[in-house]
Amino acid sequence: MQEMYMQYKGLLFKLAYQLTGSASDAEDVVHDVFLKLYDVPKEKLSEPKAYLCKMVTNRCFDLQKSARKKREQYFGEWLPEPLFHSSSNDDSIESVERGDLLSYAMIVLLERLTPTERVVFVLREALGFDYAEIAELVEKSTVNCRKLFSRARAKMGITSEELVHTETAPNELITDFLAALKQGNMKRMISMLDPNVILVSDGGGKAKAAIFPIKTSDRVVRFLLGVLRKASMVEGTLQMEISQINEQPAYILRTNDGIHTVGIIHTEGNLIRNIYIIRNPDKLKHTGI
Repeated sequence: MQEMYMQYKGLLFKLAYQLTGSASDAEDVVHDVFLKLYDVPKEKLSEPKAYLCKMVTNRCFDLQKSARKKREQYFGEWLPEPLFHSSSNDDSIESVERGDLLSYAMIVLLERLTPTERVVFVLREALGFDYAEIAELVEKSTVNCRKLFSRARAKMGITSEELVHTETAPNELITDFLAALKQGNMKRMISMLDPNVILVSDGGGKAKAAIFPIKTSDRVVRFLLGVLRKASMVEGTLQMEISQINEQPAYILRTNDGIHTVGIIHTEGNLIRNIYIIRNPDKLKHTGI
């Protein structure tokens, strides 16, 4: 059992995290699955990868049903938990190899899908399962799985030619943008933003955040400068640093009390297209920093 756990825990965590958008839920799912595995007859484990993925998928289906009700009552915008990666933390359940996660922007878009569409999309795009494997897991035909996958891409606004894995913003772009933010250089900040940039912030009613998305470069810049100014006045000294969150560059604001904000930046064509700001303290527990 221990050998099986070590071999598959990473895969199962990746699957559960992208199906739920929650690192804490994913961690619980993996532990629950392996606890239940003690009661499974050995003959059913002839194909352990498929069986374990099926168990995780079923557990995540149950979580998604309750999660949808909670999110309807959620205060403001809901964003997935950020996931921190550290080379010194490779043995932890949170450790995820590079290239195995969809970009954070894609994980946000997964919220548009039905639970089954989400499973098919994650298994196919993030984890590289073939349609025959997916069909067995979701108990549908390969033809139906192909249709579900195509429907999922359409709902997410992804063309058939478009790549869905992480688009890594150059560190220089992030560094320059944060430098301009610190300096209050509006003109410089606007030059690095897509004119139709969208900023989404998640405070969950436990930390100050915009209730609705902020759109257009001018409004996004004014919002960020205002937030930084107010935070400095209330929190005192703020430290700003670049880190890796969900396999892509992000920034972290710290105060003497710990992490204040995590911001994940999504780029398209060397311009910043989306900024996701997570401030809900419950979602910063699994950053590992």
